[in-house]
Amino acid sequence: MIEGRHGMMPCVSEAFECEIQARLRDVNLGGHVDNVEAIRILDEARILFLRFADLGTGAERPGLLGGVPDGVAELVGSQRVDYHAEMRFAAFQSFRLRLWVPRVGRSSFTVASQLRVDDGGAPAIVAETTCVLWDHHSQGSWAMDDAVRTTLERYAGEPVGLR
Repeated sequence: MIEGRHGMMPCVSEAFECEIQARLRDVNLGGHVDNVEAIRILDEARILFLRFADLGTGAERPGLLGGVPDGVAELVGSQRVDYHAEMRFAAFQSFRLRLWVPRVGRSSFTVASQLRVDDGGAPAIVAETTCVLWDHHSQGSWAMDDAVRTTLERYAGEPVGLR
């Protein structure tokens, strides 16, 4: 762990950061962001990172997985989430997310996430999501090639430290 502008953070070579706008539908009867909607926010950031962000990877398509062949998708194999603070709804508030890759396997990888409510505040949520690269043509896992592995490893870092 290192001290950064956002408090204590795992050591990472490079991280993807984005903001996702809070929505009225995120709020439950208690006035805070519902845990199901919190997972949706994490998923939205992960999808942006993997499929849509302009990361300068040199691949044909944007995102961290821009170099995977057509017909290969990432499927969530597992997801672990720790909630560290209540997330109260505030109109026009953005959630700040930071994502990186603590593990790269043969056909799977793990995305670590931190979600903050306040800029510079401690993470309200930390999560690790393991994704399996799935080839729809062969109906089996896809062993990643060197180019995809190298791109994923550019965002290598420590695990988030789940409880």
